[in-house]
Amino acid sequence: MSSSLLITHGQVFTLGQRNELIPDGAIYVEGDTIADIGATASLVAKYPAAERLDAGGKLVLPGAVCGHTHFYGAFARGMAIPGRPATNFVEILERLWWKLDRALLWDDVRYSALVCLVDAIRHGTTTLIDHHASPNVIDGSLDLIADAVKETGLRASLCYEVTDRNGEAGARAGIAENVRFIRRCQREADPQLGASFGLHAALTLSNQTLEACAAAAEDSSPQSWGAGGATDPSTGLSTPQDWGAGGAGPNTIAVHCVHLDAFEKDILRETETLVTHQPRSNMNNAVGLPDVAGLLKRGIPVALGNDGFSNNMFAEMKAAYLAHKHNSRDPQAMPGDVVMQMAYGNNTNLARRFFPKPVGELRVGAFADIIFLDYHPTTPLSPGNLPWHILFGVDGAHVTHTIASGKALMQDRRLTTLDEAAITAKARELAAGVWKRVG
Repeated sequence: MSSSLLITHGQVFTLGQRNELIPDGAIYVEGDTIADIGATASLVAKYPAAERLDAGGKLVLPGAVCGHTHFYGAFARGMAIPGRPATNFVEILERLWWKLDRALLWDDVRYSALVCLVDAIRHGTTTLIDHHASPNVIDGSLDLIADAVKETGLRASLCYEVTDRNGEAGARAGIAENVRFIRRCQREADPQLGASFGLHAALTLSNQTLEACAAAAEDSSPQSWGAGGATDPSTGLSTPQDWGAGGAGPNTIAVHCVHLDAFEKDILRETETLVTHQPRSNMNNAVGLPDVAGLLKRGIPVALGNDGFSNNMFAEMKAAYLAHKHNSRDPQAMPGDVVMQMAYGNNTNLARRFFPKPVGELRVGAFADIIFLDYHPTTPLSPGNLPWHILFGVDGAHVTHTIASGKALMQDRRLTTLDEAAITAKARELAAGVWKRVG
C-alpha cells in the first residue's frame, strides 16, 4: 500500500467528542495519519491521484482500543489445570496463572504475543495495553513482545508485572525490566510502542517493594506509571497505605477495582487515577463486578479492557452491558451509551497517555486506525443509536478490513503481512511444551 490512501464509499462513524455519520464517506490517509474526512464525491475530486480502497458501503469505525490485557496468557486456552478445581480467586492464581507464567520460555513469550496480536487484527483491535509476566525470562522479555508488535503493525504499551511472589531477586529484576524498557521507548520514540511501570496485585506486593517501584518509576520518567497499580479483584485496593507507596495519580491505571469502599473510591477520585474494567474476566473468576456506575458518578474515568480474553472488544462491550444488568437486577444499569463511552471515549483518553496521536476516533490528525465491518442493518442507523447496533447487531466477526497507522493488516478477512498458519502451527507446538511444564 502506498504512503497515501483514499478510502471511499463507507458508512463512516467518526466517534470522538462529536460523533458524526458520513453516509457515503471517505477518509484520506497520508502516512500513518488521517489527513482529511468528508463525502466520497468531495474527496475523490480533491485527491484524484490517490490510491483508493472501496469500503463498498460497509460500516467504517476507528480501530478498537483494549485498555488492559495479558498476552502471556494465550497458551491457557484449552489447558487442563492439574489437581482439584479451584474454589476461589487466589487458588485460580496459584493453580493456573502462576504456574503458567513460570512455564514460559523465550519463544513462548514471543508467540503468545503474536497469536494475541493476530487475534486483535482479526477483530479490529489496533491498540492494546499489555501487562506481562514471565518469571523465568524477565530481562529482555518486553523487547520480545515489542518485536512482535512491530512485526504485526499494531500498537501496544507494555510493562512488566512486579511482584514479591518470586522472591526479592525476581522483584528487583521486574523493576529493572520496566525501567529498561521505559528508557528504550523514551530513546526511540517509536509511535507503535508505549511503556509504563507494571505492578501485580496488592496481595503479592510489600510496601517496601511498592516504595522501590515508585522510586524507580520517578527516576526513569515522571510519566511512567501508566499501567501500574494493577489490583486484585478479590481484595480491591487493599489498604490506602499501599496506594500511598504505590503512586496513585493521573498517570496511574488501576485494574479491576472490584471491591472498593468509599474511602478508596475517594482516593481514586482525588488522585485522578483511571480504572479499567474487564467484565468477562471478573465473571470467569467469580469475583463480582466493580461499582462502575458509582465510580463514574464520582468522576472517576473507567475504561474497558479484556484481561487476556479474546481481543474482540465488541464481545467485551456486550459483556459489560449485560453483566451489570444481571448483577443488579436492574434493566437501567449500564446503558449502551455508557458502554460506548468506556470502550471508545475513555479508552481513547487512556491511550493518549502513551502515544503521540489520538486513537479510537476518526478525525484529522489521528492515527489512521480504521476498520470495515460487513454490517448492513435492517433498521435505521444513526449516531444516536449506534451503541445499540453495536451491542445487539455487530461483532468482531463482522470485521473484514483492519488498517493500523495507514497500513492494511487485513483485507477481505485475509491477513496481508503475516503468515497466520505458520504462527498458529508454531504456537501449538510451543503450547504443548508449556502445558507439560505446568503439569
